[in-house]
Amino acid sequence: MLFKQARPAGLPRPDTAAWDDGGVSLYRDEGVVIRTHKLGEADRIVTVLTRRTGRVRAVAKGVRRTTSKFGSRLEPFTHVDLQLYEGRSLDIVTQAESLHPYGQRIAVDYARYTAGTAMLETAERLTPEEREPSLQLFLLLIGGLRALADGAHAPGLVLDSFLLRALAVAGWSPSLRDCARCGRPGPHRWFSVQSGGLACGECRPAGAVTAAPQSVALLGALLAGDWVVADASEPIHRREATGLVAAYLQWHVENGLRSLRMVDRTDGSARGSDDLERTAQAWRG
Repeated sequence: MLFKQARPAGLPRPDTAAWDDGGVSLYRDEGVVIRTHKLGEADRIVTVLTRRTGRVRAVAKGVRRTTSKFGSRLEPFTHVDLQLYEGRSLDIVTQAESLHPYGQRIAVDYARYTAGTAMLETAERLTPEEREPSLQLFLLLIGGLRALADGAHAPGLVLDSFLLRALAVAGWSPSLRDCARCGRPGPHRWFSVQSGGLACGECRPAGAVTAAPQSVALLGALLAGDWVVADASEPIHRREATGLVAAYLQWHVENGLRSLRMVDRTDGSARGSDDLERTAQAWRG
């Protein structure tokens, strides 16, 4: 049993539905801690992307005290099982149980940590409305953090795969074969962020850039989760693919991602942060 609080007889289990305890609406959900903020001297505001409820902000009281029983369980990157009750403006965390402390393995490696931070910020930015469920994004985030923690693939590849899939979940999946404007069968050589992917010669807008076939193939592999192809890709094509992903993300996410500038790309999967920033800004015009 993760939670031992007594449940009034005749009421549904808190893990299957919200239930009322003396006028207080309680619910239980699992989620990933996206970020935290200090509140007062001992409390903390925790932002969590949950499986069923969506993005939730809640107050964890007393977690900054050394005597707190679950303060360490409410750190970024942690997959946690929570019990909360609804407040007027912010919910309140009453109990927490760590399911997978991904942060322990991610934080020890700078490349993993910076990639993971960009993933958390992306998840928050793509859920602009609180309490709006996004199960696909939640599962995608869990899978991405697990891949980073396991270290089976280069952090840059994991990040680019997550970004492409997250954009697809949000409805912005790039066209990587047919023309994004007229639908003419490809492959095509021009990539345009404003058009939504590859464009044919007739539809090519100003600002479109040429993309190597190997780089486009890598984008397709990252979007589909084909790690055999992705892991075998050459550094030069990883660099180009990452530039395309960064520009595409910046085009669709207002103001871009602050954490993307800090991503460590020393694994050869992409160019440096300054170069990425210039590419993205240029594509936005």
